Amino acid sequence: MFSSRFTAAAAGLSLLALTGCSWLGLGSDEPAPPGVNGYVVGDEPLAVQSGSAILAQGGSAADAVTAMYFALSATYPVAAGLGGGGLCVVRDPASARTQVITFLSRESAAGGAFGVPGNVRGFSVVHQSFGRLPWQRDVSPGEGYAATGFPISEALEARLRASQDAIRLDANLSAEFLTETGAVKAAGTTVSNPELGATLTAIRIFGPNGLYEGATANKLVAYSATQGGAFKLQELEGYPVVREAPQTVTIGGQTIYLPPRKTGSGAYVAALLSRVINAQGQASVGSNPAATIAAATKATLDEFRIQSLPRDLGATGFAATDNTGQAAACAVTLNGAFGSGHTAAGTGVILARAPSSQDAGLSGAFLTPAIAVSGDATTLAGVGSGGPNGTAAIVYALLNVALGQDITLPGHLHSTGLAPFNTVNVIACQNDACTALPDPAAHGLGAVAESSP
Repeated sequence: MFSSRFTAAAAGLSLLALTGCSWLGLGSDEPAPPGVNGYVVGDEPLAVQSGSAILAQGGSAADAVTAMYFALSATYPVAAGLGGGGLCVVRDPASARTQVITFLSRESAAGGAFGVPGNVRGFSVVHQSFGRLPWQRDVSPGEGYAATGFPISEALEARLRASQDAIRLDANLSAEFLTETGAVKAAGTTVSNPELGATLTAIRIFGPNGLYEGATANKLVAYSATQGGAFKLQELEGYPVVREAPQTVTIGGQTIYLPPRKTGSGAYVAALLSRVINAQGQASVGSNPAATIAAATKATLDEFRIQSLPRDLGATGFAATDNTGQAAACAVTLNGAFGSGHTAAGTGVILARAPSSQDAGLSGAFLTPAIAVSGDATTLAGVGSGGPNGTAAIVYALLNVALGQDITLPGHLHSTGLAPFNTVNVIACQNDACTALPDPAAHGLGAVAESSP
């Protein structure tokens, strides 16, 4: 479930530090007015805007997270490349379904340096199961960013600067993100990735088969074979997405939906929650909840024998709700910043590190999408990602909702203190008012989507 060796120190975790008002979200104390189609939140603003636009066009929360993912594959490739994997929790009151859709990158049967990609197949299942708009519309924003260019955001620039060594080793990444002198391009600089744009065009036209079959798949397999990888065409074509019931936890009057215990993230968050919830399902955090969760996090890391972690596990999380009550929370990872650091020739696809690579398997353990419900109403849809501080922060938010605390205003969401590499992003609702709250210590965005005229 977890890798047995780790490289960078994670001692002195600065958990749940409350920061100032670096809030970029939208919301109010008043109920959502007519014409509001939903809310979106995530780590990278351009992707969040893509999700908001999809909601404004009548898309569902599932459409919005799908659009955000494909936009992120262009605008935030440090964590959301097409070669990675992840998981989503989706609740759909109209069909009375709540599902976890899991599509983490998989180990090749023959081993090797690269994971078998899961993201594109996974989001196709999210869309097929819960979407309302055509697939082409969800993919096209990311396609446009990759093909015609986008300005580097502050969120991306921060992680580019921390990942310069990996970028310099890959010709495609260097061409896109480094200047002629080898410096990281500044926020606001327009960059593009035409090869990725062409791959996204194939995905838009042919669905997931645009990646898992045909010319692109053959290029991925051929590149893998020459660079220490080992996955075969059959492993791409047969990649299995898992749909199953969520892990359900009751805290006070709240029902919390989480990844199942058999996943790394489900096991980790269950162990953490067991330390802050008593046998009666009540929060047991004393007079200082932040300190209690910090101590519980340390104990949980000790339980799983996690002594140190890299600074950047290459992960990101995002969430959406819509005007039908559907909610979706997702997290994706490349198992390290820019994954393996290899872009498959002729595709623009950054390949994830194989889960068995040193410390790479840990990233999936800290992908923590969550949905909280009181009665029939969603009270929280959000995600912690990037490391134990991200998971701790989403647990802190869930406990505050269960305790009846208001977290719907700017500044009420507690940051991890280690953003932008561990982040928490939340859509919180109370008394018919919802707010999209990005991590206050990072550079993300929360937005409300209004109906198109």
